[in-house]
Amino acid sequence: IPANATVIDGTGLFVYPGLIDSGSHVGLEEISSVPGSVDTAELGDINPNARAEIAVNPHSNVIPVTRVNGITTVVTEPEGGIISGSSAMIQLAGWTPQEMTLKAPLAMHIHFPRLRSSAFDEGPQDEEAAREAKKNYTKQIDKLSDTFRDAQAYAKASAARTNNAAIKRIDRDVILEALVPVVEGREPVVLHANLERDIRAALKFADEFKLKVILADAEDVARVIPELKSRNIPVILGPILSLPPREDDPYDLVFTNAKTLYEAGIPFAIQSLDSHNARNLPYQAAACAAFGLPKDVALRSVTIAPAQIFGLADKIGSLETGKLANIIVTDGDPLEIVTHVKHLYIGGEEITLETNQTLLWEKFKARP
Repeated sequence: IPANATVIDGTGLFVYPGLIDSGSHVGLEEISSVPGSVDTAELGDINPNARAEIAVNPHSNVIPVTRVNGITTVVTEPEGGIISGSSAMIQLAGWTPQEMTLKAPLAMHIHFPRLRSSAFDEGPQDEEAAREAKKNYTKQIDKLSDTFRDAQAYAKASAARTNNAAIKRIDRDVILEALVPVVEGREPVVLHANLERDIRAALKFADEFKLKVILADAEDVARVIPELKSRNIPVILGPILSLPPREDDPYDLVFTNAKTLYEAGIPFAIQSLDSHNARNLPYQAAACAAFGLPKDVALRSVTIAPAQIFGLADKIGSLETGKLANIIVTDGDPLEIVTHVKHLYIGGEEITLETNQTLLWEKFKARP
């Protein structure tokens, strides 16, 4: 221990690795109802060149509110369209996006086309509406497949240009260029799909293009366990504190998916898929523990499991020599809502626990 080390009285306290949110919009969304403060999506359906870390606001008021509840690291990701862009793993402390970024691009995000516009839109459709929905769905699938075929051709042309000086140039395409690491299997794809038929269609697409896949959202994941296990595909579950997709589903469907994956031996982590409520990530994991998931596994799902899934287990996710000192000191179980974070460290630096809420509390509690 260095001679100048800060000593903390830890009597009655507990030490944990900082929590990790496997999917959020932290840093990209400030006030949901003010479009100028929301930078989660680009125009159009195909935007693989969109980079989340470039749009992160290091001075967002959402960041202190999130980290004060023990969350030190988040995957911040784009949304919108079909190919939304690449996510980044960021630390929730730093003056610039570059300083905050642990890894970027982290994964390419594809929101796989749905045959229906909503998970709750499962009722009967008239014949004309059904035809139009099918036509639009087919059009989106074709557009996605054509883009990936073009990316494969572009990757081959780029490789040929590198290996053959006689080929003077190829026309640069930033959209296809962003997909080259994906089609070459160097960058994973997070496939967002919820219902069983959409998950199966997404897996078929991934097989066709030999993609390295992480399945996300996946409320119907219990129906495709053999397919996931045979392909060794990890899953990002959540948000957990939500309704099941169909009105006749078991009320606890979303809560028990984590237990189902655990019993099947499939790696998984939990996401908030939120900005302002990313702070509630511990309680998403706690809900799974309340419905059969062992508590230690629930804690792993928001610490070491996401680090392993995204290839950062050598840096974050557990308390081990050589890793970044992302540490929380608490007065209880971090998954319990009554627990308070007493000390917070990101990258070995103690971070203030002040937020707008605490400042307002201090201001008004002593008003005359």
